[in-house]
Amino acid sequence: MSQTLPSAGAGALTSGGTPKKAALASFLGSAVEYYDFFIFGSAAALIFPKVFFPDADTNAAIMSFATFGFAYVARPVGAIILGHFGDRVGRRKVLMFTLLLMGASTFVIGCLPDFKTVGWWAPVLLVLARLCQGLSAAGEQAGASSMTLEHAPDNRRSFFTSWTLTGTQGGQILAALVFIPVLALPDEIKFGIGWRIPFWLSAVVVIVAFLIRRTLHEPPAFEEARKTAQIAKLPVADLLKGHWRDVLRVICCAFIAAVSTVFGTLAISYAKTVAGVDGTTTLWLVVGANLVALGTQPLFGMLADKIGRKPVFIYGAVSSAILTPVFLLSLESHSIPLMFLAAIGYFSGGYAAANAVWPSFYAEMFSTKVRFSGLAIGTQLGFLMAGFAPAIVAAMGGIQAGGWVQISIFTGIICAVAAVSALTAKESFRTPTRELGLK
Repeated sequence: MSQTLPSAGAGALTSGGTPKKAALASFLGSAVEYYDFFIFGSAAALIFPKVFFPDADTNAAIMSFATFGFAYVARPVGAIILGHFGDRVGRRKVLMFTLLLMGASTFVIGCLPDFKTVGWWAPVLLVLARLCQGLSAAGEQAGASSMTLEHAPDNRRSFFTSWTLTGTQGGQILAALVFIPVLALPDEIKFGIGWRIPFWLSAVVVIVAFLIRRTLHEPPAFEEARKTAQIAKLPVADLLKGHWRDVLRVICCAFIAAVSTVFGTLAISYAKTVAGVDGTTTLWLVVGANLVALGTQPLFGMLADKIGRKPVFIYGAVSSAILTPVFLLSLESHSIPLMFLAAIGYFSGGYAAANAVWPSFYAEMFSTKVRFSGLAIGTQLGFLMAGFAPAIVAAMGGIQAGGWVQISIFTGIICAVAAVSALTAKESFRTPTRELGLK
């Protein structure tokens, strides 16, 4: 982490919870999730076509990317299931489950036999493991955000919940630093045992996160709801009855996550195929921007506790739309300093604002009895846009010469949808936790 999590401070509205521990547990959980996400995506592009399919041709590459997409199909299903239990039996229990499921799935991928050994069973087993990763991811961020928010003091909820998404930056940085040396190995090692090592190493972060998470107790808001019999028997039914507008609002706001896909996937492809930028350089652009975001996201969280969620989120959406073409054109400049400056401004100074604030912004739209379900279902349906963004923009000609225009138009549209949806929300930064989501 780039900062020390401060105490509530004088005059803070205390929650009776343990916000520092909850924030740290959320940080590590998200780090595990996005470490796994990044190494799977990298392996799907560079390793899996040769390991899990018969011929390393275009069809193998397409099938390999399809295994990556299966997680997004599983996520909405996982959101309904895990959201139900998160609101019924508790945040902590579900988060322990998602952490172990994600860790086990990732470790198993590193142990899978290749196509030469078991034939088509190899990609089948890979898809099954990927589906488990998707089910886990559906509940991880929603549960971590709900738990951290409910542990936090009323006037510092955005700051503490921002560490959930800051963990995603930590995970991506760690994954890149682990995967870069693997790519430098000779082919016989890289496609043999080499690619498996990053998947096995995820167990280290899982163990650390597990040891911290197991010491957490349920947040006071959830315990109070349980004691007063305010636990929903069927959270999804209550959610759709009383909060369907909020679910729709979160879905549209969550389109903003596609900016991350544009930055971390599309821009790299555009840089390589159109601008002729070396792949290692673009990977370091992602690492550099994520490193800076480790510091800027908590700051944006603090700002949202001072002036509100909506202005910070909307700033993040609007600045992302404006800076997308700036970043893409910087790639064509072939000036490395300019590329790094544009990448940091785009991701760490723009998108990071929305990324830091959405855990509190979305979660505060729902009452305690349906918060986990509302956050999980709304975000995972919205995140489908991020999952399909590469295919949509590629079909628009976004990775061809002049494709920066199509990428910029696509990004501008999704950012506009997110910003307008945010405008329709109630500002909640001064509302006590126990009163959030009440009509």
